[in-house]
This record gives sequence, structure tokens and C-alpha cells, in this order.
Amino acid sequence: MNKKIDELSVATIRSLCIDEINKANSGHPGMALGSAPILYTLWTRHLVADPKDPEWFNRDRFVLSAGHASALLYAMLHLSGYELSLDDLKQFRQLNSLTPGHPEYRWTKGVDATSGPLGQGIAQAVGMAIAEESVRANYKDGEELMNHYTYALCGDGCLQEGISQEAISLAGHQKLNKLILFYDANQVTLDGALDLSFSEQVKARFIASEWNVLEVQDGNDIEAIDKAIVEAKKSKDKPTMILVHTVIGYGSAKQGTSKVHGSPLGAEDGKHAKVEVYGFDHEDFFVPEEVRENFAKTFIARGQKAHEEYEKRLEKYGEKNETELKRFKSLINLSVEEYLPKVLPEFVEGSSTSTRVASGKALNAYMLNLPNLFGGSADVAGSVMTKLDGGVNFEPGHREGHNVNWGIREFAMASAQNGILLHGGLRTYVGCFAVFADYMKPAIRMAALSHLPAIYLFSHDSIAVGEDGPTHQPIEQLAMLRSIPNTRVIRPCDERETYAAWYEALKSTRTPTALILSRQNLPLLANSSAEGLAKGAYIISKEQKKAQLELIATGSEVSLAIEAQKLLCEQGIDVRVISMPSWELFEAQNQEYKDSVLSLPWDRRVSVEMLSTFGWDRYAKHHMGMDTFGASAPAKAVIAKFDFTLEHLANLCKSIVK
Repeated sequence: MNKKIDELSVATIRSLCIDEINKANSGHPGMALGSAPILYTLWTRHLVADPKDPEWFNRDRFVLSAGHASALLYAMLHLSGYELSLDDLKQFRQLNSLTPGHPEYRWTKGVDATSGPLGQGIAQAVGMAIAEESVRANYKDGEELMNHYTYALCGDGCLQEGISQEAISLAGHQKLNKLILFYDANQVTLDGALDLSFSEQVKARFIASEWNVLEVQDGNDIEAIDKAIVEAKKSKDKPTMILVHTVIGYGSAKQGTSKVHGSPLGAEDGKHAKVEVYGFDHEDFFVPEEVRENFAKTFIARGQKAHEEYEKRLEKYGEKNETELKRFKSLINLSVEEYLPKVLPEFVEGSSTSTRVASGKALNAYMLNLPNLFGGSADVAGSVMTKLDGGVNFEPGHREGHNVNWGIREFAMASAQNGILLHGGLRTYVGCFAVFADYMKPAIRMAALSHLPAIYLFSHDSIAVGEDGPTHQPIEQLAMLRSIPNTRVIRPCDERETYAAWYEALKSTRTPTALILSRQNLPLLANSSAEGLAKGAYIISKEQKKAQLELIATGSEVSLAIEAQKLLCEQGIDVRVISMPSWELFEAQNQEYKDSVLSLPWDRRVSVEMLSTFGWDRYAKHHMGMDTFGASAPAKAVIAKFDFTLEHLANLCKSIVK
């Protein structure tokens, strides 16, 4: 190895980080400077990827969990030949630039995951490692199709977040040996020294979670880092954490302190670091030709060679396994529409079933057509109906399995689902009770921001949960989910709408979908419609002559609204009932259609939903909803206590008409 070119290359990387952050007058130099040798070693000696084809499916994946060190990642991508110029580095953290403050998937080529909220990157990397195992195991001679490593870099902050332990525990249990996590242990956080808030024995924690643990005493020792990576790649049954002792803000006069965590070094200190410590006396944003040649001969050459060899293997593979290869190529991206049945099954008129049970039936029906459907729940598969009948559990020794036992790890489950979708090749779903959507919200938001078609099955969707009481009865959760941009929430009213909701969720390729499912049985409604659900809202029960009111209901309350319509009709009040399973799908329709469904004035409309009324003002002036917490009792008693009855709804309508 050429020590001189290694030192020059690391100095160049660190100098670019200083320049990016100084020019923006914003950013986090601390970890970027401390971790530069880690990423340099990984990139030039191990990481396999092709900058000419950043989406190459069999590339190694890298997740910067500590996304605030984005200046370092951008410097690496620039030097590695990705479409990220010096001018792009000069636009760090500026409007519409390719170098935003935290890495963003689908925005900057070479970024494998959106990251920044600490800890989520670790869980996303776990999901990627799961996907690599699953895809490989589900094809004949799968080693020829899928065989790569997943790397991630985290810091002290990531390991303090609760999600990190959920993910670490899961990875150890699943024996994800091709997952390698670098821990930048610089002993400093934003507020000061790490020991102000953290005295955990991190190595012991990982060992207890069934990980290999390796340690590098000097974060500037490239050979020691390289040796640790080589050793980590030999693991057969455990993921590996490489603990690297670094100096935060290395080179700065304030190195080793919290003052360099999130503030630019400035011109004077930046020059001190570059000239006095790195021996790099050049103008800002300077890259020596020798450094470019170094990356060209190492990372770029290795990646292009590996990619070319992979394409040759695919060609040979296809000669023997034409059908397998065709399926593999068709499922690399996240589109599965060609596999979806075009016609819904026949439903039994007069039947009654909960939408959670209907969802389980739909899931198993779609699985017959979808070879890459993969998912499970947070230890409530029997309640949320997430298990594939006759399916095998995904676990060590059975990587071909499609049922995942996530354990009681809602946040890591949702974040790992993001990682699986970021990896590609699988379509996923995860489930739990609706009230625990709160535990998953940051990961749902990340899916929406990353344009991932994650599917969430949230059952036990109202106070009809009953005896478990207000701790388990969702009230405000739908309002929360509906508030997340680029997220579709669908609350079906019966079995037919549930199948259609699944179809819409699986058809999506860039938007996550939350299916809100009932615990109690709901009748199959005569006029429920898959086509109507696809439009978000439709008239499910017309008025007799001229509507005086419009009742807008979702889920279990649609049948209640129809019953109220009948009662009101007998009393001379004509109403229209609208099923509105999805606000988002409805808002995507043209104005003519929306006006045909909601044709009465705003003050002649009533929303009917056994959940928070927050947000319903956009559609109706009057509401029958829940703006308090629930109570513990049998479902019928709870529903009666909070006046969610036919009589109360009818009386509300009569008072409005009068």
C-alpha cells in the first residue's frame, strides 16, 4: 500500500469537507473530519459499486446513519466518479442543490438512503441486509444474482437513540453476517463530552446482542481499519461492529471538543487544519490529480470490473434459468402491477367480517401471484392477520421464508422495512395495532420522504377495541397519519373495500400506504365498490329524491351512516351517504368528480368517524367523532358511552336540518 497517496487522499477529503461547510457557513465538520479515514479505507479497498450505474442491483450498500456528516459523503461521491461536481460541493446546503444538509435518496446519485434522524440509518441498513439474504435465497443458484455487503457508519448519538438497540438486537438474532457497522467513537456530542449523558459499555452491549466486535484504537490508522474490515467480512453467523476511536474535528484547533460538532471551522481554523495538520497547502476545493487517479485505480476500477463480471454471470445464468432471470429482473424495482390479479374475488352477500380478517384473506390471495411479498408484524400476527398461510418464517437457516417475526420492535420494524424497499427486489408490509403507529411515525415519515411504497397494516382501529381501554384505543392516530405528506391512509368499510385497498397499496411505487382495519365484524355493503375506493370517496347510498344532508363516513361507521339514512328517510329527511376511505385518493381526483360526490354546501355535511375530528373541517362543518380518550369496557358499552349510536347520529342530523 502507498502510505503517501493514502495520506494525501485523506487530506483532500478532509479539506473538501472543511471547504463545503465553510462556504455554506453551515454544517457539521466534527464527525466528517474524524471519520474520513474510515470511509477512505472502505471506498478504496472494499466497497463495490459502479458510479456509472449507481442503481446497479448487486452493489454494496452504504448508509450514513449519522447523516449530519453529509459533507464527508458528498466528498467521497465526488472523488469516486459519481455525478457530483466540485460546483455541486460548493452549493452544499443551498436551495435545490444536489448536496442537501442531510443525504436524500432519489435526490443525489450514490446516496443509498435518506438519513439524518439519528439511529434510523442503522435500522435501514439492517433492512438492506435482510433484503440481500431474502432475494438471494428465493432464486435457484441465487448467489449468482445477489451477493453483496451492507455497510453503515454511526456515531455516539445514533447509539443513544432507542431504535438503535431494537435494530441491533434484531440483526444479531437474524445472524446478518454481511452487515458491517462502523462506530465513530469520538466521545463527544453537541452539548459536550459524551460522559455527561452516556456511560454504557458499548462493546458489551453488542456482544450481548450476538454481534462480532472489533476495535481500532487510532481512527487515522488506515491499515488497522482495513484489517478490521477484512476480518469482519469473514464472519459466517454474526453481524460485525467495528469500533473506531476517532478525534472529533481532527485538525481543528478545537478538535476533541463539542465546539467542532456543528459549527464551521472558519477560514483561519480551516487553514490551520489543512496546512499545519494535514500538510495540504492549496486553494479551497482543490483536488490533486494523484488523488483522482487513486480513486480511479481503486474504487472505480474495482466497481466497473465487478459490474462487468456480474453482467456476464447473468447472461450465463439466463441460459440455464431463463424463467428465473426474467422474474428476477422484473422484480428488481418496486413495481408489481403486472403480477396483480385484475379481478377481485366474489364476495358473499350478507356476510360479515372484520376488515383485519379481510386483510389477511387479501394478503394471502395476493401472495399467490406475488413471489416477492415479504412481511410480518410486531408480535401481533394473530391479531393483525399478517401471517402468510403455510408460509415459512424468515430466519437463519430459512432465508427463503416470507413471514417475518419482528418482535416487539415497532420503530425498527418500520425503519427496516424502509431499508428493504431501498434495497429493492421485495414488496413489504408490516403490522401492529393502530395506536402504536405513534411508535413508528418517524419511520413512516422517512418512507414518505424517500418515496417508498411501504405498507402498514393498523388494526384495532377505534374505541371498539373495548376492554383494553384508552391506552390501546386510537383517537388521534389517523389525524397524525393523514398529516404526513406523500402518505395514503385508507380505512375500508367492508371486505370488498379491503381487497381494493390492498390492490391500491401494492400498485403504488412511490407512496406509502396505511390500511386502517377493524377488530369487529362489519357487514358486506351492497353498494361498496373497488372502483369507488380507488377514487378515495364515492356515493355508497344515494338519496331518495333530493339530499338535505351528506353523511361522510369511513370504515366501520359507513354501515352506521346507512342505517341512519334509513331511519331519517322514515322521518322525512333525505340524506346521501358517502364512503370516504381515503382523503388522499379523493384529493387526487379532478374537481368535476369531487363536486359530483360532495355536491351540497359545506354546512350541510356531517363527518362520521369514531376517531378524532381533527382535519375533517376541510370536508364538513358538523362532526360525529371522538375528541376525548376512550374507556375500558366491552366494545358495545364503550360505543354507547360515547354516543356513537344510530339514535345519536339521527338526532344530530335532525338538529342540523331544523
